Amino acid sequence: MSTTTAPAVPTATDVRAAAERISPHTRRTPVMRAEIDGRTLTLKLEQLQRTGAFKLRGALNALMGGEPTDRVITASGGNHGLGVATAAKILGVRATVYVPETVPEAKAVPLAATGAEIVRVGEHYAVAAEAARHQAESEGIRYLHAFDDALVVAGQGTVGLEVAADAPECDTIVVAVGGGGLAAGVRLGADGRRVVAVEPEGCQSMHAAMAAGHPVTTPVESVASSALGAATLGRVPFEVLRAHPVTPALVSDAEIISAQTRLWQEFRIATEPAAAVPFAAWLAGRVPGENPCLVVCGANADWRPVD
Repeated sequence: MSTTTAPAVPTATDVRAAAERISPHTRRTPVMRAEIDGRTLTLKLEQLQRTGAFKLRGALNALMGGEPTDRVITASGGNHGLGVATAAKILGVRATVYVPETVPEAKAVPLAATGAEIVRVGEHYAVAAEAARHQAESEGIRYLHAFDDALVVAGQGTVGLEVAADAPECDTIVVAVGGGGLAAGVRLGADGRRVVAVEPEGCQSMHAAMAAGHPVTTPVESVASSALGAATLGRVPFEVLRAHPVTPALVSDAEIISAQTRLWQEFRIATEPAAAVPFAAWLAGRVPGENPCLVVCGANADWRPVD
């Protein structure tokens, strides 16, 4: 029998507290209502967040709501690292960010511009994360996980809280899933709305965890893996999603790329692949609900539309 201590699990109250805590430093990103192919939808334009992605929310909440510290170490496929580095700069904390050697330059360049120390290790997020955890433990420095942290999950949940307040007519919120932090947080902040959690076919950490009854290691192979490439769903997100289920969905890489192109054609929104995942599911008819809100979660990529 495992003797692992159960993780702290955030609540809807924690999400509301996070919203108050981080609001001086984050943007309340807009929602946009539209119609495509005769169907209505709403987009939560979180790619307009500072740093170009939602991850700043969780990073700020973790640093502001946790034990005071003057140094933090983290690992990231790019967006979380940029969020932590930016939050650390805002709060006067020194940050070291471990990233995979494959991190896109669109994420590496702004990351370096924050002044954080950048360490490149391994081909995938899991390798960088292991190296970062080892370094944090050896130096006695706080390690801030990208998604397996109650304060991070609560911070990401402020996206759902804003959708509930700013687009109350929406009955469904659709998010992309990597390690589960956004899905779990939005589920807590969605004020009872259905949450559809979409994964690439090649990165199914949530599907695998729910099938097994606990987080398990899964393959990582997708055009969206730089952002959604967590091999294992976080324990904190798993506990939230087990208690508050979401509707799962899968999309192929071809569908993700097509959705990226369509976002550009329809709205002139240039996203990273992960941010097109909810739209891909909606285009494919895999999103239930009469009036869904799709979270466009980030735009840190070198993607260009095909001529």
